[in-house]
Amino acid sequence: MQKTQLSSKSMNRAAVIERLREAGILAILVLGAVVFSATVPSFFSVDNAINGIGLSAAINTIVAIGLTYVIMTGGIDLSVGSTAALSAVIGADLMQRGLPVLLAVLVALAVGAVAGLVNGLLVTRVQLAPFIVTLGTMTFYRGLALSYTNGQPILSLPDVYKNALGGTIAGLPIPLLAALLLVGAFTLLLRYTKTGQYVLAIGGNAEAVRLSGINVGRYITLTYVISGVLAAFAALVLIAQLGAAEPILGSGWELSAIAASVVGGTSLSGGKGNVVGALLGALLLSMLQNVLTLLGVQAFYQLLATGAIIIGAMVIDRYTRGR
Repeated sequence: MQKTQLSSKSMNRAAVIERLREAGILAILVLGAVVFSATVPSFFSVDNAINGIGLSAAINTIVAIGLTYVIMTGGIDLSVGSTAALSAVIGADLMQRGLPVLLAVLVALAVGAVAGLVNGLLVTRVQLAPFIVTLGTMTFYRGLALSYTNGQPILSLPDVYKNALGGTIAGLPIPLLAALLLVGAFTLLLRYTKTGQYVLAIGGNAEAVRLSGINVGRYITLTYVISGVLAAFAALVLIAQLGAAEPILGSGWELSAIAASVVGGTSLSGGKGNVVGALLGALLLSMLQNVLTLLGVQAFYQLLATGAIIIGAMVIDRYTRGR
């Protein structure tokens, strides 16, 4: 009974900390918007809010959702950018060759799923470290994308495709709406299904979960498949906006997505994650990058800011977990 009460108190404390963290990020977003609006005239506009901040955050959010699930198990996926590029060039090439758009999109998503499955099996069946596995596949998948296209972009995507994924609904970009729908769906999956509970439990204590009769490897592999599919979908959304697919697409996505996830409350040690937090983290990073761009700050200083935010988020996570 006493253990149950302690466990309940611990869960309640974690939930309170999570809510406080979300509220803190929201407060920073609001405060930042007020300050930046007063100091950067071009920042305060509907067009900048939607296209300058919202669209950038949407792509990062979609990728960060998948990475959040992987990180919650105690893993990492450094291959999301390369997976995105490979899926994008294959899907774009098939469209250009005359394959129906829907079928080409499904093939591209399947490529992402297979890439994630390979990562998951290498981690669970071969029992290699996730960092090493995805560092290797990051290079391998990028090489496949470059080889597939001979290093050249694929241009002139069908208008029906660009309108379907790159257009707007009621004045709002479809990528932004898609990101919000995915946040809702994967939040429900995490909070109200056994799959979500198992993923969190595996990150907390994989051995205890295994001893309870749950196939730990299956659920870890599933998180990598989710990450691969969402990376592929993010790439499909992006090339619909650009009208072209390049084999170098997605470079650096892993850094941005990990940053969004960690800032949003996901612990790199596993066992704790927050999909809504990943959205808020992506918005915070996007807003910061947008302001720095409007101020004419060079890109390498933006990387310094992103790195500092990640370190700060990890320090906060360490002390809120009482370690």
